[in-house]
Amino acid sequence: MANYDNGVAADSITDARWVKSSASNPEGGNCVEFAQLTNGEVAIRNSRFPAGPALVFTRSEIRALVIGARQGEFDSMTV
Repeated sequence: MANYDNGVAADSITDARWVKSSASNPEGGNCVEFAQLTNGEVAIRNSRFPAGPALVFTRSEIRALVIGARQGEFDSMTV
């Protein structure tokens, strides 16, 4: 089981299956992609830079993000 540090090149995570939101913008490629890692963590990358750095989070950190998004805590950032 591989462990990845934050900032790892996203394309070096060879076992990742990246998932994109259906609400992404296909023309501009503006999208964040998530991948569940074999060690249970979750990696996030910017789809405009697929070889760029990936941030790696624990499942509880992702859970907190999703709950906050569902509750509208980040709505002010979507101006």
